[in-house]
Amino acid sequence: MPLEHHSLLSEFPEHRERIHTLKTSDAHFARLFGEYDAIEHDVHRIESGAEAASDERLEGLKKQRLHLKDQLFAMLQKAA
Repeated sequence: MPLEHHSLLSEFPEHRERIHTLKTSDAHFARLFGEYDAIEHDVHRIESGAEAASDERLEGLKKQRLHLKDQLFAMLQKAA
């Protein structure tokens, strides 16, 4: 079974242009985007078996990813 990628662009394809604009014009958005991307990379490595981790670590990373996703989405909505 293929693993899903949860990149911000795949999560919100309708906001592709706004994501690009905010990444280049808003340092806070860019920092949160970078954190989200790094956590998504770690989660994907764990779920694919490329990296070992406890269930607690994986769940913690997923919670962090969700929290960042919520923050980023709120920023995308505000910029609309």
